[in-house]
Amino acid sequence: MSYKRFKPLDFSKVRTYPVTKRFSKVEAGLLGKRIKKGATLRSFIGGLPEILAAHDLKTIARKLAECHRKNKTVLLGMGAHPIKVGLSPLIIDFMERGIIHAIALNGAGVIHDFELAYMGETSEDVAATLKDGSFGMGEETGAFINQAITEGARSNLGIGAAVGAAIIKKRLPHRKLSILASAARMNIPVTSHIAIGTDIIHMHPKADGRALGDCSLRDFRTLTSVVATLGSGMYLNFGSAVVLPEVFLKAVSLARNLGNPLQNLTTVNLDFLQHYRPLTNVVNRPTLGSGKGYHLTGHMEIMVPLLFAAVLEEL
Repeated sequence: MSYKRFKPLDFSKVRTYPVTKRFSKVEAGLLGKRIKKGATLRSFIGGLPEILAAHDLKTIARKLAECHRKNKTVLLGMGAHPIKVGLSPLIIDFMERGIIHAIALNGAGVIHDFELAYMGETSEDVAATLKDGSFGMGEETGAFINQAITEGARSNLGIGAAVGAAIIKKRLPHRKLSILASAARMNIPVTSHIAIGTDIIHMHPKADGRALGDCSLRDFRTLTSVVATLGSGMYLNFGSAVVLPEVFLKAVSLARNLGNPLQNLTTVNLDFLQHYRPLTNVVNRPTLGSGKGYHLTGHMEIMVPLLFAAVLEEL
């Protein structure tokens, strides 16, 4: 067998050029500033590098502040995780300030919101209760939410509005922590988008499939009416990896089908992992041709307060 023989290349003939003539992605003006002890929040945020995610964070904050000043719609979609990591008071504050105009939740978001309002705590230990079949069997959670949805169906309400109204009506002791109750109090649209079998309330004897489907479909139609106003506005997706990205994409298509072009839409996905559906259905597809999509990666209990603080500094 014969083998090819390779000779080393002669590097003496390599062509070079002055490095100062080259485009560089990082320059001195983009670098971060030193942090001084006792620095203000404004100086800390302003001192972040104008590079990658830090640049995007500040850009998103400026866009949110601009939407607030120009009264453009800001829709927050989220899974249950923001509630579970303690962000409800911050979200309610932004609702009260008029920065967030509508909320879309998955089914789990309703459950954790109710439990906080009912007893000031939530998030059971699934691993500890699954082995004996007691996982998800908390009586009050299933009974209250299912009853509220059943009554809501009779009153032509969506799940979000029905549960929020029930929390207020029953004067639950920690209702000030409830996003749903706060939305009902402020007349802000709050919707819930469910998949039957994904939530513990579907395991409860009082679960009514007809009411669940009726109320959730009504919520989808309400959400679509909000999405139709998102031209030059913003959609934020906090921690929903599947349900809300899918629901949002369909709402965008319906809104455009009905004559709402949704030009200059800004979308943001914030999660501690970047998944296919949020990147595709939130960040990329809805903003093709017009608008801009962003993704921020990190723990929500840190990233959301940082983003919200940056927004307030912009205002």
